[in-house]
Amino acid sequence: MKITIVVIDIINDFVTGIFKNERAEKIIPVVRQLLNFARENKIPVVYINDAHLPNVDVEFDVWPQHALAGTWGAQVVNELEPKKGDFVLEKRRYSAFQRTGLDQLLRKLEVDTLILTGVVTDICIQHTAADAFFRGYKIIVPEDCVEAINERTQKAALDYLKRVYGCKITRADEIMRRKWS
Repeated sequence: MKITIVVIDIINDFVTGIFKNERAEKIIPVVRQLLNFARENKIPVVYINDAHLPNVDVEFDVWPQHALAGTWGAQVVNELEPKKGDFVLEKRRYSAFQRTGLDQLLRKLEVDTLILTGVVTDICIQHTAADAFFRGYKIIVPEDCVEAINERTQKAALDYLKRVYGCKITRADEIMRRKWS
């Protein structure tokens, strides 16, 4: 089993910006620990961040403009800033697989298992998990490294991920106790 950590949308606009979410803020220290573990163990880290074009993206028919490419809102929060050797990809749709090159990168790295982290569980995490499942990847979701807007939505999304895509729902400390070679 070869894994990678995928960090989805832990960007300024989803943590302290236009879609400020205190629940998202609370996962940052745990995600940081997991990323440090990954880097120490030579596990690839891939960031996938919203980077929309002003006034033209389909999401703006549903949501206010957010995470405009090249702005503060589309940047990873300072506490989780990408490090040398990490991969950073931009997305314009909910799924991290849509027109980002993620699948090609994962195939090149010979990855077969994704550990999904980030926000929000019931939108971008869920759509990424769907596309990962359809492409044959195994999926692990540490519940303390993903977050939704409220507890009810979080629980429903985690249950859906487990039931529909067979995601293993775990915790970051369980991942960090395991030997990954």
